Amino acid sequence: MTTLSTLASTIAMRASADPDSSWTAKLLAKGPEKCAEKFGEEAIEAVIEAVKGDREQLTYEAADVLFHLLVMLQSRGVALDDVLAELDRRQGTSGIAEKASR
Repeated sequence: MTTLSTLASTIAMRASADPDSSWTAKLLAKGPEKCAEKFGEEAIEAVIEAVKGDREQLTYEAADVLFHLLVMLQSRGVALDDVLAELDRRQGTSGIAEKASR
């Protein structure tokens, strides 16, 4: 199991935890819109660090982005395996060709 898969499993388990005992449960209890908002905030912070060129901070923020992406997916019932399957499906396809096919 990969680190992301393990984290996705942990997030799924925490979804039913007491929101007073788990940040993940607290965020999920606020609903998908709040989860999406938090993901957006973290993504912006990662972009800022990428522009600044601070590798250490970008690494830290990228981890936050991945975590909050998984929480957002959980909030809408989208499995990490489904996202990975979509990436597999796109493997070997030019990004230009994939975009043109939409």
